[in-house]
Amino acid sequence: MLRGVLARRELAVLVAVASGCFGCLAVAMAGASPGYAASRGAEEQGKSPAAGGAHSAAVDRIPPVPPRRAAVKPLASSGWLTLTNPPPFSPGEMFQLTDGQVLVQEESSSNAAGTSNWWVLTPDSSGSYQNGTWSQVESMSAGYAPQYYASAVLPDGRLVIEGGEYNGTNTPEWTNQGAIYDPVANTWTAIEPPEGGLGEWERIGDAPSSVLANGQFMFGASGYSGTTAQAILDAGTLTWAGTGAGKADGNGEEGWSLLPNGEVLTVDTQDTPNTELYDPASGTWQGAGDTPANLADSEGEVGPQVLMPNGSVLATGASGANALYNTSTQTWSAAPSFPVIDGQQYDIADGPAGVLPDGNVLLDASPGLYSTPVQFFLYNAKTRKLTKAPNPPNAANTSSYYGFMLMLPNGQLMYNDRFGDMVIYTAGGKAQKAWAPAVTSVPKALTAGSSYTLSGTQLNGLTQDTAYGDDYQDATNYPLVRITNNASKQVVYARTSGMTSMSVTPGQSSSVQFTVPAAIGSGASTLVVVANGIPSAKVKVTITG
Repeated sequence: MLRGVLARRELAVLVAVASGCFGCLAVAMAGASPGYAASRGAEEQGKSPAAGGAHSAAVDRIPPVPPRRAAVKPLASSGWLTLTNPPPFSPGEMFQLTDGQVLVQEESSSNAAGTSNWWVLTPDSSGSYQNGTWSQVESMSAGYAPQYYASAVLPDGRLVIEGGEYNGTNTPEWTNQGAIYDPVANTWTAIEPPEGGLGEWERIGDAPSSVLANGQFMFGASGYSGTTAQAILDAGTLTWAGTGAGKADGNGEEGWSLLPNGEVLTVDTQDTPNTELYDPASGTWQGAGDTPANLADSEGEVGPQVLMPNGSVLATGASGANALYNTSTQTWSAAPSFPVIDGQQYDIADGPAGVLPDGNVLLDASPGLYSTPVQFFLYNAKTRKLTKAPNPPNAANTSSYYGFMLMLPNGQLMYNDRFGDMVIYTAGGKAQKAWAPAVTSVPKALTAGSSYTLSGTQLNGLTQDTAYGDDYQDATNYPLVRITNNASKQVVYARTSGMTSMSVTPGQSSSVQFTVPAAIGSGASTLVVVANGIPSAKVKVTITG
């Protein structure tokens, strides 16, 4: 998010937020002239030191802080479900762990800033997340409480976080700290920034990232305007190697989508309407053509972009326009634009999107920049039509950038509006059989507490699924193993790790390690592999204690 602090109005903004006067805030946010805003943006966000300050600086702005409100129960007819056990904290970013639990960062209950505290939601014995329970896990080290950052679950099951536009406060910091969470040991380990945190790595901030098909985590710094610095993590040594030569514009505000051929697609936010492809083999970027219409707004914001199971990428815009990228023909075409509602053009200037198991995409849009209300939409991948979807609670008070989405392994999508509401959406359609993962080899006799190898095809699914952009990435293109006891109907997830591939290529062969929980019930059971909420065919197994 571009949220640069404009000194002349910073005090007015902070006073407005502290007092809860959001009308005053709107006035304060609009108070600086464009010329003054541009000059202050260069001073506050800084220019790329690698270019001697030659890059043009985008203005980084502070959006209104999501106000804290009481949770609202959705109407039964809306298709949204509330959690039986609401989170006992203010929830922020969400991640799907490979043991079935959902890891959630705690935000400040007063101002929505990041904290170092983390919680997990554990599904109940029937596999229900709606009836799941909460427990707190290890906190990050003191001094690192990021918000809006690069993030990914790695093939070994750990979660990596890099940077942060904010760090424990609502004052932009563009921190270059990083950490990795080991859910088995329940520990966080600090990661040193690339190149010792010097040069363009002095600031990371909110940053785009993706796990490549070979399992390596790649991300780009965006703390300085125009920064093109990118690096790949060695997950074993927690060290970095530079990559990404030839980038046409800075990393800031971009979303990165892993494609079936292993390349990574992005829509440029400064060199508009250009798009680019990253080739992992050469470590370089090249042009991917222009979008039919400019997707970025005047401040460089765009919406999320997601690869769909049909092989096309839906890229949404902060301009109201949207576009489709055909990965087979490598060409762009126009997608339906967001509508004008009550005289206002709707768009996604930062916000989430989720690919549902039926192949359609759930989106939220709002008018202009950081404004309310939000309206949810469904993009039908088959008909290429965009239609209104039922809104969750608090939609009238929500802007597109407030919310986060996460695809759950049971096929439901969790939405966090950051008012304290975490609700669940269920798609009405079904996944095509060709989209499901397939198990080709797995032991039929399993012992509680033991680990095994499972082999198959399309174990990661055909999409990374949920996306937000450079502020937060929570891809779920990795296999989860779910075991259901035939007699008791108990549902458990066997922790997975050691994925040999993170590819989203149709028919891709790979394998994964899984560990049967020690507390699992004995007897005849069924096993499925799940990717992005889509299960494989059932495999009969027998569990012994």
